[in-house]
Formats: sequence, structure tokens, C-alpha cells
Amino acid sequence: MSRFIIITTDTSFEQRVRAAVVGGLHGNVQSLPESAINGTPQGIINQDPTEPPEVLILGPGVSIDEALKLAAVLDLQFPEVSVILAADTSPELVLAAMRSGVRDIVSPGAEADDIRILLERACLSSAGRRRGLSDPGHSDSESGRVIAVMSPKGGVGKTTVATNLAIGLGKTAPMGVVIVDLDVQFGDVASALSLQPEHTLVDAVTGAAAHDAMVMKAFLTVHAGGIYALCAPINPHEADLVTADHIGRLIAQLATEFQYVVVDTAPGLGELALAVLEQASDAVWVVGMDIPSIKGLRTGLGVLNELGLIPQGRHVVLNFANRHTGLNVQDIEATLRVPVDIVIPLSPSASFATNKGVPLMQDGARSAVTKNLKKLVARFELQGASSHKKLHRRVVVS
Repeated sequence: MSRFIIITTDTSFEQRVRAAVVGGLHGNVQSLPESAINGTPQGIINQDPTEPPEVLILGPGVSIDEALKLAAVLDLQFPEVSVILAADTSPELVLAAMRSGVRDIVSPGAEADDIRILLERACLSSAGRRRGLSDPGHSDSESGRVIAVMSPKGGVGKTTVATNLAIGLGKTAPMGVVIVDLDVQFGDVASALSLQPEHTLVDAVTGAAAHDAMVMKAFLTVHAGGIYALCAPINPHEADLVTADHIGRLIAQLATEFQYVVVDTAPGLGELALAVLEQASDAVWVVGMDIPSIKGLRTGLGVLNELGLIPQGRHVVLNFANRHTGLNVQDIEATLRVPVDIVIPLSPSASFATNKGVPLMQDGARSAVTKNLKKLVARFELQGASSHKKLHRRVVVS
């Protein structure tokens, strides 16, 4: 069971931490007096040798200097324990905390729901480090699954598919999913998820964040659906600041920290998309039920095949499907020369959800669109990317 230790003099904050644990986490919270901050790390961590803690919360009332000193020693002696600091942030404190090994910073006034999200993230991080310590080869063999969501042209609902896929995966891997908006000029993941990010992709690939995973995490935006988002630049002119080398390093970095990395690429085959495909375990190609989109995908697949950049996991999603276009699924498969895996019917509910900024997979409403989106999510819940070959089957529009 997850176990948490808190050191604070603020009873209100402690109550909110306990409410966060009771509200959705397994385990218990053990409170230590403020004087424990001056004790040894062994004395704090080994309170119960039969159940070592996963998270140490240093709450309000604790000296910031002493908290950072303790975090630095813990990071060396007990790297599997995640340390969360409750403090009002400043750029100086954030950098000092990251250098000391603090895994996250929470506002002293944070509500229980916000605290729960941070604790979930800290537990996942702790579990990953424990596995890495017990099996040094684990990090390479169990790196996160990188899923590139692509389309030959715009207007086929690629971002809708990407955001719903991320939300769906977040239900099975809470706080283990990050979605990256790689449409650096006109990306709208933030809009599709009703997010107002303080930081964007540019922040994450420049400066200290490019070389420090913990600093990079500070630039991610938390979504209520239990996932993280790295949103596109606000100003299109900032697109030139993001290079293929930046993206290569970013994706590799995120794959070591998250179980799933969903990348919403720009339409077409730009250099940033190619940089993602070099590391992708899966690619989801979204195609509309129109001739230009279908021919574009066939051409794109041919180019990628020549370049050797088609990932092992191949998933073709036919979006906006309906019987009145003069085409059927069999026609499309014959043109593409690959099977269509998921058919998402044309529905006003999808457009309404996009305009509202609440993905269908988050809303929970029952519909044919949601049902088939769940089928897409299920393809990634299987063990091993090679399992995708067993999933290709002929589909029909209903």
C-alpha cells in the first residue's frame, strides 16, 4: 500500500493531505512533529521498516532551508522516496528545489483534489525508481510507449482523436500519460482540453528543462482527467524556436517518465513529425472519408515505408464515417492497401464536445463515437506493441 509521511505545523494542510489520500489513494498518512526535520533521514524513513514510505510531504511551518537540505540527503540515500514541498513558489525556489531532489512543489493553500493529483504523480515516480533500483535494466526495457497521432491533411479530427486517446489511457494509467501538442504553429490541444497553460513547448525544450527531467516536468500542465499536457506555443512565430533535435531529446526524456506519451503532430510529414516517428512505438493515422485525405495517407505511408519510419504499432482510424459519401470501408482499405482498424462515425456529439473543450472520453456520455474511441484506447492497453497485428479486422460503418 502507498504510504505517506508528512511534517508540518499547519493542521489545516495536514487535514487536506489526509482527505486527498482518503479520496482516492491507498495507504495511510503518518504525521511527524516539526522537530523531525532536523533528524536523520534514516530516522524519518525507517519509522516502520515493514512498510517503507513512498512520499514525504514537507508542509507549511517547516524551514525551507532545512527542507531543501533534507531533500538533498534523501535524494542520495533514499532516491525511491518522492519529496513534495509545500511552499509559495518563486523561480529561485523552483530551481533550488529541483537541484535538491524535490519532486514537486504544492501551494500551501491547495485543495485536496489538487494535492491528490500531485500525490498520485509522486507515487508513480516512486514506483518507477524502485523498479529501476531493483532492476537496473528496467528503464530501457520498460520505457514509455510513444504514440504519434498523425494525418495527411488537416480537418480530419486528429486532435480530437489524440486528446480522447490520452484521456482514455489516463483512466488506466492515472498521471502516467502526457500529451504533447507538436503542431507548433496552430496547435489546439489546450483548447480541446480547456487548458490555459502557464508554460508551453518552447519552455520545455529550451534552457534548463532540456537537460533536467524534473525541471521539464514543471512546464507540464495538469488536466482534471488525470493526465499531463505540454501545449503548443501561444504565438505562431515561436515555432522557429523548436527544432527536430529538441523534439528528439524531449520525447526520449518524456518516455523515461511516463507510461504513455501521446504526440499530436501537425498535418503532413514535417521534420518534427519525422523526429517523433524515429522514436515512436506506435502511429495512429487519422483519415477522413474523402478522396484527398485517403490518397494523401496512401502517399504518406509509401514515403515513410521507403524511409523505414513506420512504427511497429500501426493503427488506422477512419473518422467522420457515414454511408452517404459514395465510399465504404472496403474501398478505403483497397486504396490504402492496409486495414482500417477503428471507424468513428460522423456525429454532432463529437463537434459539440470539441467546442465545449471536454473530450467525450472525459464526459462519459454514451454514444457510438465514445464506444469506438474506447476500442482505440483498448489497443494500447494490451501487453506489447506487437499485439497490434492480431487486432486488424474488417470493419463496417454502422
